[in-house]
Amino acid sequence: MTRPDDPAIPASAQKRPASAPERPAEIRPRTTARRTPGGASRRGPADPVKTLLHHHRDLCERAVDPLEIAAGLEAHGLTDRTAARYRHRDVFALAEELYARVPPRTRAPAAGPTTGSVPGPDADARAAWTLLALLPGAACLATAGVLRVTEGVLGDGTRALVTVVGAVLACLALRACLARGPLRAPEGAGRAGMYGCWLLSYAVYGEELLAQVMTGGPDGPWDGTPAPLLGLAAAVAPAAWCAHLFTVHAQRRLAGSRALEEFGAGVRPLLLASVTLFLGALLPLLLLADLGLGGSGTPVAAACLGVLFFVARLLAAHGLPEPGTAALAAACAVEAGAPALVLAARLPGLEPLAQPVNALVSTGGTGAVSALACGGAAVGLLLHAAFALSRASAHTRS
Repeated sequence: MTRPDDPAIPASAQKRPASAPERPAEIRPRTTARRTPGGASRRGPADPVKTLLHHHRDLCERAVDPLEIAAGLEAHGLTDRTAARYRHRDVFALAEELYARVPPRTRAPAAGPTTGSVPGPDADARAAWTLLALLPGAACLATAGVLRVTEGVLGDGTRALVTVVGAVLACLALRACLARGPLRAPEGAGRAGMYGCWLLSYAVYGEELLAQVMTGGPDGPWDGTPAPLLGLAAAVAPAAWCAHLFTVHAQRRLAGSRALEEFGAGVRPLLLASVTLFLGALLPLLLLADLGLGGSGTPVAAACLGVLFFVARLLAAHGLPEPGTAALAAACAVEAGAPALVLAARLPGLEPLAQPVNALVSTGGTGAVSALACGGAAVGLLLHAAFALSRASAHTRS
């Protein structure tokens, strides 16, 4: 056993107390910065919500509630699944945090009812657009009544003048109706008006024209069937109310939903119910118009045209006019193509061109062409609307 004063122990060790522990080497704190291949340092993972707020600051500052932010994020392609990358369970929760992070002074106050009242359309405004929706049918009904009462009394020129005046009044009333209320489109519907005029004209004169073409004509003026026009004009008011009910219930569903998939699953039955309700109101009006004007046909083609108009306008009212315009154009192309194929088949060697039209007319009559054109376009547009209107971005308030 060695002693402290042993010469074999170094002097520095003899002076240090035995109780003093060895001091470990100094450990430098590890930095969280990483270096890129170029040598520049980069910080650790940033707040992903802050990054998202930077990219969508304009949307967040303009929004009056979190639902508007959620709809905007969905319109930019963000889904509930991708919201998990931002550490939130769904888009609605992410929108609530974005809404809370935006300073209140940068957000414009929402215009609407005072605190404590239930938001909803004003009763006076609802009565106003309901009255406007009744005007097109009233104009057509008045014109038809004048023509029926003065039959055999007025000359052909005077009756034609009455018809033109009634048509102009109905068009003005329809334009006023589409400028307000639930059928109002936020933006112009492009060429949809031109296609709509073609389809209405074919509904009145198309069947007689096709019948003359298929029998070697046309041989001269042909009579029209104004019953579909009267029934469709009277159905503008039910269309406005069905669109209103769909919009109100869809917004309530949006306010009560906590996920985009949940909202979409709840809106699709609402859309189908609205279209079914409108069809249930349209068919009696078409039958009554056909009965009152002396017709005897089943208004299948006019019913398909009415559903096509309703779904196209419903999409346009929610900011999606392009699909409706394309569907109307497709229906016009089919209706114009039927007599064109029959006329082209008169050329030598082109007789087979008329076979599809001949088979269709022999099966369902001349009205089958319009029913196929409008019905096919309506079904395709309804399938598209079931997807497009189940998105939250289609129901934000303008």
